[in-house]
Amino acid sequence: MNLGTGGSERQGCIIVALQQAEQGAALQLAMAVAQAWGRPLALAATVEVDAEESLSEGTIRAQELRQQLGALVAALPDLAVVNSDDATEGANAGIALPGKPNIRTVVRVGRERWAELHDLAVEEKAALLVIALDGQIDTNSPLLIGSTPIEQALADAPCDVVLVRGVAHEEQAGDVLLAVRGGPYAELALDISEALCRTDSDRMITTLHVVRQDLPAAQQAYEEMPYSRFRARLVANRRVRRRQVASRNVEQAVLGEAARHEWIVLGVGASEPSKSLPGNSPLSKALGPIPAAALVNVPRNIALVKTRRPVAPEISQYRAATTNSFALDPETLSLLVDKWFAENTFHANEFRDLDRLVAMKRSQGLTISLGLPALNEAATVGKVISVLKDALQDRVPLLDEIVLIDSNSEDRTREIGSEWGIPVYIHQQTLPEAGAALHGKGEALWKSLHLLKGDIIVWVDTDITNMTPQFVYGLVGPLLAEPRIKYVKGYYRRPIKSGTILAEEGGGRVTELTARPLFNLFYPQLSGLIQPLSGEYAGRREVLEQLPFFSGYGVETGLLIDMLERYGLSAIGQVNLGQRIHRNQSLRALSTMSFAIMQVILERVEQRREISLLAGINRSMKLIKFADDQLSLELKAVHDSERPPIATIAAYSEAREASRLVVRKVES
Repeated sequence: MNLGTGGSERQGCIIVALQQAEQGAALQLAMAVAQAWGRPLALAATVEVDAEESLSEGTIRAQELRQQLGALVAALPDLAVVNSDDATEGANAGIALPGKPNIRTVVRVGRERWAELHDLAVEEKAALLVIALDGQIDTNSPLLIGSTPIEQALADAPCDVVLVRGVAHEEQAGDVLLAVRGGPYAELALDISEALCRTDSDRMITTLHVVRQDLPAAQQAYEEMPYSRFRARLVANRRVRRRQVASRNVEQAVLGEAARHEWIVLGVGASEPSKSLPGNSPLSKALGPIPAAALVNVPRNIALVKTRRPVAPEISQYRAATTNSFALDPETLSLLVDKWFAENTFHANEFRDLDRLVAMKRSQGLTISLGLPALNEAATVGKVISVLKDALQDRVPLLDEIVLIDSNSEDRTREIGSEWGIPVYIHQQTLPEAGAALHGKGEALWKSLHLLKGDIIVWVDTDITNMTPQFVYGLVGPLLAEPRIKYVKGYYRRPIKSGTILAEEGGGRVTELTARPLFNLFYPQLSGLIQPLSGEYAGRREVLEQLPFFSGYGVETGLLIDMLERYGLSAIGQVNLGQRIHRNQSLRALSTMSFAIMQVILERVEQRREISLLAGINRSMKLIKFADDQLSLELKAVHDSERPPIATIAAYSEAREASRLVVRKVES
């Protein structure tokens, strides 16, 4: 069967926009096209939030839609995708289900449905956008996508578009009717028709060409020129039955033939009066007389095609501007953050199917490493290791390795790690080629990149007393599900323990009193992060190895700012991990932490705005000391050193290359 030239040459994914479960005809067509063209498929849904409400109000609905779409995809077969680098070029957003790496789900939150679909098509470099229309079409009302008139949406479309109206009826003739005049719409329409034939070995395409008898001979010859060029492709296709009729009423000829077919494929026509609809019909003006009349009068599946126009330059300019929060007006900035919050805030429960996560990991060819930073955590580290090792390595192989990165503990932390059979390292003794060892958690995390082997790196603190597997799979889930996300922060309820009393509120004091206010002030794009300082986070190695690490308390702050600056807000996600109970630090220790975090933020502001804020600023802190009846001041140096991206360290790069060579040798 000749699949035509258009489909085989198109690149990018296929997007199908669904809003209701009964819109199965659009999904059927999109699946057929994706299979025929060898392209990935994204099932997209939108959450529209009223202008009077914050976009963040769509968060829970977005989480529900992701799960509903996931259930829909679970019933679908996977797709065979073209074996080329470009096959996944546009696949930078969405959730892929196990065993179906080429089918994803995407949920977008915004004010207006078409705006979200348009931006998604741009982001995904889509080859085709399939939009499901409601079953009931009112000829006297404008046809809308969200609140956008259909003619405006089609004129603004950044890729080829197919509008699909599906109709359920008991007996369907299986063939496809393609009414053609020739030209670019006809090429796309034939590609769509041929794709539909792949789903049914007996299905044929009837191409109907109506020669207009109501035109002068000279004009009639001109009208026939596009079809003459197109006809050569039809002759070569054995699935095509060519039918040519002469008529003074093209609309009547097409509608008369349509009832004998399961699918009718038409190009969006010119705005001229329909002979079967009122002369002022908004539908006819928007789509052309024949498509409008078919939608109203023919109870069959109808696909209306429209070829793309180039993406407006201002789209890329706007996207470039959104990486710089200083360039955005307050209203736009607020909308950007609210939209991010709704789309990139996950719940660990979305990823509790561990077999699904393992299948996703394997289908993407990824490995996952868990790093456990520790300093004198003998009281809790054993439980942390046992819970995670049993659930995520022994029972279900989600984690490929678990490694303890110790900071020279003086208790039994390292011995306990060894007793549980996991590798144990002292970060001060690791990577001596990088120079003198530094103190601090950030140094341990930076060096752990050299010790851990995985493509995805997960870090969780070892002082957690209520450790559960969701602290890890919740972080891993968004990275496996959304290729555009490169870094995920955990958040949770943080009760505070005073003696034996556990209060529901009060944890996260530095977050609420220092980090979040300063982010709102200097980096407002990060203002939607619920707990930016959480010790539970995960990222892709290819990203983490390109970022500098602060050595101490400022490491989480620095990573977030640098992620934003280098990869943009959409690359960051956050996930609800439930509740976290851990050892609470004294106000004295928290004061020191706050001081270090403020320095990191001001350093980055200095570099961004090219101004001097910290020159001559004190790098030490006067701490108030109470001892017995004595009151005094203690001077403490508080300043994080900054490690360069570990990819710039020769010993690290050499070790990674040696590891890749071993893998290639084993595979060969």
